[in-house]
Amino acid sequence: MARAEPPPATFERRVLRSAAGHHYLRVRLELPDGGARPNAAQLKQLVVAALKELHGEVGAALPVDVLTYEEKTLSAILRVVSSGFVKLWSALTLLGFYQNRRCAFRVLQTSPFLLALSGNSRELVLD
Repeated sequence: MARAEPPPATFERRVLRSAAGHHYLRVRLELPDGGARPNAAQLKQLVVAALKELHGEVGAALPVDVLTYEEKTLSAILRVVSSGFVKLWSALTLLGFYQNRRCAFRVLQTSPFLLALSGNSRELVLD
């Protein structure tokens, strides 16, 4: 009786991208000369204007949500679809003016998970 040879081993390569549908950014708007501070709606308008300036109408159409905004510290958490994450980050980085005054967005943290933005190990104080 002839012994049946097992089938040759097959190799299958699988590359998985992040399964997360959204990315989250913790950002801070810096206004060096003080003055009027934007409210949440004005901040959203500023983000859309930054996207439009760098990426045109297609960039301005990216769905970006302002989840939280602290007017006192000018800090916000933004949510964007994962495919537009790099576009949003680049547009915020290159924005230079708000109401004809110098400004800058600082991206403090990013993550595909909102829970990861709840704390920052760099600001952790141990007793």
